[in-house]
Amino acid sequence: MSFSDYSPEERKRILVNGIVQGVGFRPFVYRLANSHALKGFIRNTPSGVLIEVQGPLSRLLLFSDALLDDAPPLSRIASMQESSIPLEREDGFVIGCSAAADEVETLIPPDIALCSDCRRELLDPGDRRFRYPFINCTNCGPRYTIVDRLPYDRPWTSMQGFTMCPECEREYSDPLNRRFHAQPNACSTCGPVLSLLDAYGDPLSVDPHPDPAALAASRLRDGAVVAIKSLGGFHLSVDALNDSAVKRLRDGKGREAKPFAVMMPSTATVLHYCDACEAELIALQSAEAPIVLLKKRAGSHLADSVAPGNDRLGVMLPYTPLHKLLFEQGPEVLVMTSANVSEEPIVSDNDEALHCLKGMADLFLMHNRPILTKCDDSVTIHLSGTLRQIRRSRGYVPAPISISNDGPVVFGTGGELKNTVALLKGSQALVSQHIGNVQNYGAYLHFEQTASHLQHLFQAVPELIVHDMHPSYMSTQWAMRQDVPILGVQHHHAHLASCLAENMEDGPAIGLLLDGTGYGTDGAVWGGEVLIGDAQGAVRFASLEPMPLPGGETAIKQPWRAGIGYLFRSCPVLPELPFMQGREVFQVLELLQKGVGSYETSSCGRLFDAVAAIAGLCGTISFEGEAAIALTEAAGGETGKKAFRFGLEEHHGRWLMLVSPIIQDVAAAVRQSCPSREISRRFHRTLIDCFKATIAEASRASAIRTVALSGGVWQNPLLFETLSLELEAAGYRVLTHSRLPANDGGISLGQAIIGRRYLAGHYEGVG
Repeated sequence: MSFSDYSPEERKRILVNGIVQGVGFRPFVYRLANSHALKGFIRNTPSGVLIEVQGPLSRLLLFSDALLDDAPPLSRIASMQESSIPLEREDGFVIGCSAAADEVETLIPPDIALCSDCRRELLDPGDRRFRYPFINCTNCGPRYTIVDRLPYDRPWTSMQGFTMCPECEREYSDPLNRRFHAQPNACSTCGPVLSLLDAYGDPLSVDPHPDPAALAASRLRDGAVVAIKSLGGFHLSVDALNDSAVKRLRDGKGREAKPFAVMMPSTATVLHYCDACEAELIALQSAEAPIVLLKKRAGSHLADSVAPGNDRLGVMLPYTPLHKLLFEQGPEVLVMTSANVSEEPIVSDNDEALHCLKGMADLFLMHNRPILTKCDDSVTIHLSGTLRQIRRSRGYVPAPISISNDGPVVFGTGGELKNTVALLKGSQALVSQHIGNVQNYGAYLHFEQTASHLQHLFQAVPELIVHDMHPSYMSTQWAMRQDVPILGVQHHHAHLASCLAENMEDGPAIGLLLDGTGYGTDGAVWGGEVLIGDAQGAVRFASLEPMPLPGGETAIKQPWRAGIGYLFRSCPVLPELPFMQGREVFQVLELLQKGVGSYETSSCGRLFDAVAAIAGLCGTISFEGEAAIALTEAAGGETGKKAFRFGLEEHHGRWLMLVSPIIQDVAAAVRQSCPSREISRRFHRTLIDCFKATIAEASRASAIRTVALSGGVWQNPLLFETLSLELEAAGYRVLTHSRLPANDGGISLGQAIIGRRYLAGHYEGVG
């Protein structure tokens, strides 16, 4: 008997909140309590995991320390409240039943990639789950996409229709088993099953193949397009080395040039096709298993049509057992793109897939476990030493973003493109999965469902709904129909607030906010802005010189029109340049001369479009950002030593970053047959020098040395990495996005943060 056995006995009540359900936390606590010979119980409650534990005080102290230090790797403890309560008579430590849901405080884990233990069992001929495509345990498998409500127990998931066989039930009920209370637990006897259907939806015989996955893999090798049901929705897949198959997929999907993501079976394969640093390889193999944008290796024999004109390739590793099985007999590399028509949300229902993907897919590899919440693959990029989100979805949602303040529940509706919604609850922000372009009716329905599901799931009724100021946004119109007070906030102010909040900063900061479109307080289209302030309010210190956009929205899809507009405003005499040939230049000039059918914009995204068009790199686009990507790709990863001319000029109390001299010099360079690579490099250097000079003016005026970078333009690796480095070298503290996208996928958080300031009576808006 040790000395600690003589210390006084006490009973503690411990409430643990965070991601502590569905990640093996209860069996961990059970084993921990028994190892210290403690009595009591643990059970799930809507407010978190409740532990009551009794024993010698010295052992209780060791128990509490181990709860934090040794918790399961997939758990995330947000808070742990401990109190002393009266002793009780009981024998041993037990795992109790979950409490009914009243007010929900706990969190649901994201969907998690196949773990090493399950992978080993999947490929072990002696294991009872050999080649079972739905193998999972408490350390891996579906979570968010299968849960309807809390607590996270089987009756409230899409597994409720599958009754466990005795052997699965034994595993599920054994606290010492890896599958203890793994809600998707199943096997081939009692769980979901695969089916393979032809293009018309009729079942295919799998003989002589052992299973549908094997036949699907064989057909992929033969060049078929296969619709595959995954965790958060369907993928469309083809052999990535078969150019004709990839082109056929492009035709069916209506995706002319936007790069496809690919899936590779191992990091060895990844390194054959791509250059990847250690941090990128770690991200690929992580439990989140995102798509990572990697630099292509020269001489790759991937189909040219996978990612045309792009030096990066979106790569992910197999994250479900089904993916792993496909690579056992399928092609070396698979295209894995979201199953949808361009701009539509991802397809997730079996009947929906058969209807919507008809004519696109030759085969449908599906299963009978319902997906309750659509969730696209996440997309990331490693820049300046950090993995950064471009599209935050599967693997990350609904893990919370911690914020620096507490307060009332507020809901942010996001923007129009790359929409997400955000719910502030306590000191945590729950930012939804990527929803998409809510101008599209299907995406708008997804928006409505996600907004409702997020509030229902976490039992949070907002006191305020915050929306973008743009009156025509569908997210704005939805907000106006709710029976809750609303607030409209300026788009770039939300960008600034989002960047500050993600970095646990209250500000103030100099915000360099660059994107394609944002409705301004003056009704104009902003997008190249320097705001000084914080979530409470900001001043518009500077902007890019406004330029005309002839044809309005048409000019976004046809950047050559933007090029004409920028030249018309910038040059005393319109130069004749090669990009104008075969275009309706005179009609566009007539609009500009009459001042009709166009609007003014300070957008940095449109500036990239105009320069790309003038340089002859991209006159029309088939996907958002294509012209800007073409211009950036032309630079080959370098900025020029010499900049084009630019200027800073005070105008009615605001600094203007003059665009006209840049456009004049770009036009002159084109006339002199300057290579597009040199034009792009000099253009990037010009922007970097211009932004540094403007920030210096803002810092002199405000005495602020913190700079926040937000907006979709910061997905440009060359601009982002070079300017960040040079600002830091100049002594500025630079705040950037990593856990949320810099693009509009992050503004819902900023909106909600501003909403809290408004409810506290401290909102000033943008002046």
